Amino acid sequence: MTNDYILEMENITKEFPGVLALDDVQLKVRRGTVHALMGENGAGKSTLMKTVIGIHQPTKGTIKWKGKEVVIENTNHALSLGISMIHQELSPIPYMTVAENIYLGREPVNKFGLVDHKKMEKDTEELLKRLDIEIDPKAKMAELSIANTQMVEIAKSISYNSDLIIMDEPTSAITEKEVDNLFKIINKLRSEGVAIIYISHKMDEIFKISDEITVFRDGKYIATELAENLNHDKLVQLMVGRELKQVFHKEEAEIGDVILEVKNLTRKGYFEDVSFNVRRGEILGVAGLMGSGRTEVMECIFGVTPKDSGEIFINNEKVDIKTPEDAIKHKMALLTEDRKLTGLYLMLSVEDNMIIANIDEYKKGIFLDKKKINEACEEGIEKLSVKTPSKEQIIGNLSGGNQQKVLIARWLLTQPDILILDEPTRGIDVGAKAEIHKLMSKLAQQGKAVIMISSELPEVLGMSDRIMVMHEGRKTGELMRGDATQETIMHLATGKKQ
Repeated sequence: MTNDYILEMENITKEFPGVLALDDVQLKVRRGTVHALMGENGAGKSTLMKTVIGIHQPTKGTIKWKGKEVVIENTNHALSLGISMIHQELSPIPYMTVAENIYLGREPVNKFGLVDHKKMEKDTEELLKRLDIEIDPKAKMAELSIANTQMVEIAKSISYNSDLIIMDEPTSAITEKEVDNLFKIINKLRSEGVAIIYISHKMDEIFKISDEITVFRDGKYIATELAENLNHDKLVQLMVGRELKQVFHKEEAEIGDVILEVKNLTRKGYFEDVSFNVRRGEILGVAGLMGSGRTEVMECIFGVTPKDSGEIFINNEKVDIKTPEDAIKHKMALLTEDRKLTGLYLMLSVEDNMIIANIDEYKKGIFLDKKKINEACEEGIEKLSVKTPSKEQIIGNLSGGNQQKVLIARWLLTQPDILILDEPTRGIDVGAKAEIHKLMSKLAQQGKAVIMISSELPEVLGMSDRIMVMHEGRKTGELMRGDATQETIMHLATGKKQ
């Protein structure tokens, strides 16, 4: 393998108030290779990448680009050098078109100095066609699914014709078919001499696509190895510093009576005639490909969106849930799929984010009971092992995995009987995943009903007592734990009925 390094980072340290995010780390990336950057949430991967594209300046250390030492001042400077990034957290401008989002800030202009929309749409169409992405350049971003939004972000990053592309969790919201397509794009870029830094928690992807792997742990550099010299177990050990005996911590729980029953639920244009139930102590997995309607059904049950027809029963009593407040009163909780967009108040503290769902519980007359809040938050932080300097820390400063834990703690403080968890481990490292799986088992053992939507079939198979599968807005089947395999689920998820 060539020693032709395009990027060399040495002795990089980054300090934030109260947090040493990077502690004397290194990264060397060769031209025309895919270099995976691995580590648990909070290991420092995204922070290092933000220093590469000029969002953060390192507290100390040196960066060499194409053999010359550089100080990358901001993202525009990084782009001018030939460095672009696909961010983990999507941030499109919703009411602009796909074409406008891709060429934002570098729109083609006509001879009058006005934006040439025709040329911009034609360029976008050609770009998407080259990448085999079927999206209308004139569509508004707000109309797109998360999967298609992700594909637009990927296309935007590639449109800069960069020498180095950083991909931070690029497949966290896309389907298997789109992943295959992305890998074709990556292989083409690699053959053209483009370097890719690839961050993902999906091990099979890492071994499929990467040439070299660098591992960080707790803000420190651990190792760089050729991908062919590592396997799943060795990589996990480097990442967590311990052997992970069991990724899916599923314990037996006593399954009781039906607590939630849904009959013939319909929301026109989204899903039709969906019926299922879930029992106390049961984990019901909900599987299906993107666009199957899984999230939409759960949002409707929780009162986020209205139903057109159908009935919902809790403890054999028919209920009318029109708002999330109604759902919370009926002891339901919903952990949403997109934590940044619909879950977190990013500028508020860990404490504020934790108590917001049941703030009335902490009122003492017209004031808030600070002592009660402190106790509840400390318990939540301890129970979910949230890594934070304090409960006053701004939640936007925490890693994705720790943000997810705060959201789960928020809902547990409402003392729900029914928990709907939509992609609870999306974009989360193996260590944090195991902790969340353990917590799900514990909640089931306490007699709570857990509904888990997941795009990862091993997670669905590993954690569910029963699995409901959906395809294009319809339920296509239900499988008991012992009868389910990846093949049977995929058959149902692609429209084959039981």
